Amino acid sequence: MADSPPAAAMLKTPLHSLHVELGAKMVPFAGYDMPVSYPAGIMAEHRQCREAAALFDVSHMGQVRLVGSDAAAALETLVPVDVVGLGVDKQRYALFTNDAGGILDDLMVTRRADHLFLVVNAGCKVADIAHLRATIASRCRVEPMPDHALLALQGPAAAAVVGRLAPVLSQLTFMTGAEARIAGIDCFATRSGYTGEDGFEIYIPSDEATSARVWQEIFAAGEEFGILPCGLGARNTLRLESAMALYGHEISDTINVFEANLGRYCKLDKESDFVGKSALQTIQNAGGPKRKLVGLEIVERGIARDGYPVTTLDGTVIGEVTSGSPSVTLKKNVALAYVPVEYTSLDTEVAVTIRNQPVKAKVVPTPFYKRAKK
Repeated sequence: MADSPPAAAMLKTPLHSLHVELGAKMVPFAGYDMPVSYPAGIMAEHRQCREAAALFDVSHMGQVRLVGSDAAAALETLVPVDVVGLGVDKQRYALFTNDAGGILDDLMVTRRADHLFLVVNAGCKVADIAHLRATIASRCRVEPMPDHALLALQGPAAAAVVGRLAPVLSQLTFMTGAEARIAGIDCFATRSGYTGEDGFEIYIPSDEATSARVWQEIFAAGEEFGILPCGLGARNTLRLESAMALYGHEISDTINVFEANLGRYCKLDKESDFVGKSALQTIQNAGGPKRKLVGLEIVERGIARDGYPVTTLDGTVIGEVTSGSPSVTLKKNVALAYVPVEYTSLDTEVAVTIRNQPVKAKVVPTPFYKRAKK
């Protein structure tokens, strides 16, 4: 991921002043000045999302429309999933791949009545838009949407909260969307998320007054649940517990789809060709990747962090941690790491080098945390 620009050049989301008023600790992220945590702290924010509801400002993410009758077929040439068959207001997770099967970015695709709606990562959106324009702009219009904000309401009480504001949204099933009015503002919302909990992403016009009005209405509707604002810190610990990939960590242009355990989002048998299909077929035909992403539980005392070496018990380096932190929910230290396939069986013992000392770990199932089904 590209280095962040100097603090003086940081962009601001429409809710920036509100975050400052709430006492948020602000940090540079993907070119934006973003809240990493609020006075309650990351652990409290994390627990509130798991137990009730939490609200995130993720307006730094990229929003793009693809307009035209050929948009779906055109996008299919860039991603290894089916887009043409996607129903109206249905959403799908997808990947932009390169010629080697590496991952340029991961994204969400929603078919609207007259266009495709894409949400891409903040750190990749400039490159993604350039990629779309260079490859499929002759087949459809590529329209960035910098005039829209994005709020993510996550947690087991999220449906109850949005139901008070827009009943149609609480009736959505997972990975679907609908238009609604919240606080008198026209918006579009989808039901998915990046925390492992039930949740809704709410897309709204991005002027400061409108964004703040919707934010405040959500908090008023969720008052009985003790709804908290959450920053990037809790967003990261929540997604790690749920073993959700983060671009620049678990996925990148040098990590292919199968290595990242994302083969379920790669339809090699679909009729349309796509960038990287030949390379991915070659990997599959050769028996699969040589390394894979695994979950690790740190058995001894220590916290694994990004970039820490993974070794055999006798000290041979075999891989690297991509993300690691204490699990607030499970009260143990966990990590994601790439290791050779011969070390991916459950309960395989390895070590992570922490402060120049080997600390025992073992391969465990992912996700580390999975919400109970009702």
